[in-house]
Amino acid sequence: MLYAVLIYDLESEVGNLNERELDKLITNHERVQQRLAAEKKLGPVVRLLPTTAATTLKQRENVIVDGPFAETKEQLLGFYMIDCASQEEAMQAAKLIGGACNARTLEVRPVQLFYPGIGLGKVEPARSAG
Repeated sequence: MLYAVLIYDLESEVGNLNERELDKLITNHERVQQRLAAEKKLGPVVRLLPTTAATTLKQRENVIVDGPFAETKEQLLGFYMIDCASQEEAMQAAKLIGGACNARTLEVRPVQLFYPGIGLGKVEPARSAG
């Protein structure tokens, strides 16, 4: 089963890391990614650019605005896609990821893939090449 591990933290704090702190953060993530890849659990990893680079479409109002839509204390900073046999295994992977970045909040959510022309559901998730 595929899971998204969504990483939430204070964008302002992460954006103000000095070079040494940023290098440590990157090294920590690289270690977790190597471990998950060795376990054949690692899918794509995404670091989102700052919310100041975001544009939001409010579909129902047909309005486009600069910046994030939600006013929150924590921002979605990035996410991992992981392939795990169970929710418990996905939570263990999330703990590794959270330990790498000391994020305030990690959300683990099952993902159902959609393939145009095939649809949802009966498609087996692909294992990462790792």
